[in-house]
Amino acid sequence: MPLLSKRTSKRVAKDRLKLVLIHDRANCSPELLEMVKTDIINVISKYMEIDEEGLDIKMGNTKSEISDAIVPALYANIPIKKMKKKA
Repeated sequence: MPLLSKRTSKRVAKDRLKLVLIHDRANCSPELLEMVKTDIINVISKYMEIDEEGLDIKMGNTKSEISDAIVPALYANIPIKKMKKKA
């Protein structure tokens, strides 16, 4: 992906550190979260142009609607540049 190759080493290191912190909080490996992030980018990119530098995906915790238990949650903030035209 051309946009991913433009990332600076500082940005990559920052993202990796965030993934390690997320792993500690949500018991999700950084590798798994990176695979999820890549899959989300690939799917969404079929329908819209996104700002990959501004993309933010996190694991956190939230209160379950079914029970009052605290459960893991995936949060994504994906800036959209523009919608792609229908094929």
